[in-house]
Amino acid sequence: MEQLKRGDESSFKTIVAQWKNMVYNTVLGIVQNETEAEDLTQDVFIKVFENISSFKGESKFSTWLYRIATTTALDHLRSRKRKKRFGFVQSIFGHDQEKKEQLPDFHHPGVKLDNKERATVLFKAISSLPENQKAAYTLHKLEGLSYREISEVLHTTVPAVESLMSRANANLRKKLEDYYTKHYR
Repeated sequence: MEQLKRGDESSFKTIVAQWKNMVYNTVLGIVQNETEAEDLTQDVFIKVFENISSFKGESKFSTWLYRIATTTALDHLRSRKRKKRFGFVQSIFGHDQEKKEQLPDFHHPGVKLDNKERATVLFKAISSLPENQKAAYTLHKLEGLSYREISEVLHTTVPAVESLMSRANANLRKKLEDYYTKHYR
């Protein structure tokens, strides 16, 4: 870390090599678009390089990195929503140049081939969760972080994370109930 703080390029390359898969998978789980996840992963590492001096070591480096990755992904989703709203306003006034954005079928690299259909349904349901629920669910279920670690990443309390996970599970249960009833009776 100290070498990186001094601007050592080889230290930065080592950190990118060590953490790029974790960052990519975290961002991918939230934005659910491979191309956007690749771009955002690069953005995360640019932020790390530019802000390494703000890392004080009060938390683990991985927690700090998860925080940057999660915040970057959520900011991107907010930006995407703003663009949709602006496009809607333009369409009201006859300037409908907005492309209808439909998320493509999403396939997370950690999902086995025989589970692709169920995973696609699950990821579509996850994408409809509110931002904080989506972030907590992704960090816990896809990245394997504990509630305590998630609370550090999201700057909240463990009970708040428990609540987010409970609401996320309830929302997912509602969204997925029809699918599983129809296909797996």
